[in-house]
Amino acid sequence: MFVTSRAHALLDSPSSSTAAQTPSPTQMVWPHPARPLIARLTIQPARRTLCTCAAQQAKPWSCHARLPASSPRRRFSSEQSPLNRLRRARPLVRHAVAQRFVSAGSSRASRTVVVVAMLAAVAVYVCNSETVPVTGRRRFNFLSDKYVEYAYVRAADEVVEMVRDEGGHFLSDGDPRTVMVRRVMRNLIRVSGLSELDWEVRVIADNQTANAFVLPGGKVFVHSGLLLLCRNEDALAAVLGHEIAHNTASHMAERLSSAWTLNFTAGSLFFLAGALPGAIFFALWTYVGGFYITDLLYHLPMGRHQEFEADYIGLMMMAEACYDPRQAVGFWERMAVVQKLGGDEVEPEVLSTHPSNKHRIAKMKEWVPLAMEKRAQSDCRSTSAFADRFRIALRRRVPLKEVEGM
Repeated sequence: MFVTSRAHALLDSPSSSTAAQTPSPTQMVWPHPARPLIARLTIQPARRTLCTCAAQQAKPWSCHARLPASSPRRRFSSEQSPLNRLRRARPLVRHAVAQRFVSAGSSRASRTVVVVAMLAAVAVYVCNSETVPVTGRRRFNFLSDKYVEYAYVRAADEVVEMVRDEGGHFLSDGDPRTVMVRRVMRNLIRVSGLSELDWEVRVIADNQTANAFVLPGGKVFVHSGLLLLCRNEDALAAVLGHEIAHNTASHMAERLSSAWTLNFTAGSLFFLAGALPGAIFFALWTYVGGFYITDLLYHLPMGRHQEFEADYIGLMMMAEACYDPRQAVGFWERMAVVQKLGGDEVEPEVLSTHPSNKHRIAKMKEWVPLAMEKRAQSDCRSTSAFADRFRIALRRRVPLKEVEGM
């Protein structure tokens, strides 16, 4: 506390030593009105430090003033929160629709439909199952050659565009190599049973590739490198006869039929578990390589069987067209040497659509005596004896021996 200066003067004066000498209040004359002894007590406030301000500002959440629930400001901030906006968002798929999707295939009606469809598929398979006359192999094919030809109507144009896009070109019609290929094709077409097709032959100028293929509808492509490996027309007839035989035996139609059937069967089995579980099973099946398993167990063996059938049919056709079937063995022996010297990686036969060269050569040697007999019997006639009998047996679904006398 602090005392004024006048109060200190009164306390220090001699007249204040005894109480008897103190005059009465009426006798005292003050220059100013009477004041209390302690006129004012002044307490200096402490300075506000930064810590004090921070302590005052750091109030608990409960001490802050809250906006009333009806306040537009509070309602706006609450409505704009991500959680509330997510709760109010419209679903992409309604719950009822999603529930039907999840339970699809699990209801009795859905299972009945799927079971009936699978039984119908089995009936279709039985009705369209046939025996290949040459090998006795059972196969499924419900597509006609006309349909396959229509499906590949643009394939030849796409091959031509691809060759030109890669900077390649085709040999001219007057080139001796083109003339030789077309001459061999004319002789084989007469005994192929497919003379009604609109055949077109093109030779690709590519000496580094030894390959040839025949598209459905009679569109033939031959790489010029194949002629260097064949060395003569007899070996070329063996290769072209093999490619024509794929069309004669309707191998492409069989491949398409089997692919569609497997996809339909797999989809039905997955759907039986329900749409959502079925999709999960399908994803797992794909992840673990289910399609590779299907190829290993079905498509690859079918491809090897088709190659053997084409080898046999092509060998018989070239024999009836007056070509030496023994040249087929020599061609595949040279092919094996070229692949070995070229460093081509030869995959195991079980993982390939084609049989190994060793297996193929062994089969060729086994069939050559029969082909030589066919060549002697045909007397080089321009007939389609073997090919016609093969197609008749295929249509009638009977062994080839039953139509041998025709």
